Amino acid sequence: MADNIKLKIDHVEMIYEGRKGKTVALNGVDLDIRENEFITVVGPSGCGKSTLLNIIAGLNKPTGGAVYLDGRKIEGTGTERGVVFQQYALFPWLTVKKNVMFGLKLNGKSDAEAEETAMKYIKMVQLEDFVDSYPKELSGGMKQRVAIARAYAVQPEVLLMDEPFGALDAQTRTQLQAELTRTWQEEKKTCFFITHDVEEAIILGTRTIIMSARPGRIKEIVNIDLPFPRTQDMKMTKEFLDLKNKIWGEVYKEYLEVRK
Repeated sequence: MADNIKLKIDHVEMIYEGRKGKTVALNGVDLDIRENEFITVVGPSGCGKSTLLNIIAGLNKPTGGAVYLDGRKIEGTGTERGVVFQQYALFPWLTVKKNVMFGLKLNGKSDAEAEETAMKYIKMVQLEDFVDSYPKELSGGMKQRVAIARAYAVQPEVLLMDEPFGALDAQTRTQLQAELTRTWQEEKKTCFFITHDVEEAIILGTRTIIMSARPGRIKEIVNIDLPFPRTQDMKMTKEFLDLKNKIWGEVYKEYLEVRK
């Protein structure tokens, strides 16, 4: 395996058995993800994006094929993979600081070590003024920042994100996109990010994966050769608009397949 291949998705299949028979969610997905890449994934609803992320996370076991991390087959969950979902999944009885410290304490860090690390990442997402606040006192965007800080704090090698900004308003979403890009440039994690928003896929990604309608497979991989840092002004450039039209055109074709 090439030295810089962090994740290898090797002919992954996922078949669900139900009362109405079999449903093929994924059908032979193959993908090599290099170290420090930011992969964005788009496709019509039901194409298996979240199923694939859950398999990489070790939450689901594929019915065929396998995923390898640094050449080792993924057999379950592990601290080398951090996950951020659309729903924040914060502990409502814990403050911002203690939510971020939670995983660190589970990993055996002392109180002092856990607090020092938690504060580093709370500052990274610009929530240092809210360390003693509870989730109910935070906006949706702030809760998602806490979730991102918590995922980063345990120092995963791979960050998996399933539409983490999908429920946020446009202004907050734009702000968090910029913060996530800045954080990725600083931390250099390998990222796998699912979104329904083509503009978001382009702003964040180094490559965008277009998934086909169910049964899910990789239809096309688009290189995003735009310089970082990426700004909102970039969305008006010809290069950006050409990428957007290309990706959206392919996604729309798959959406039409779903409607048949």
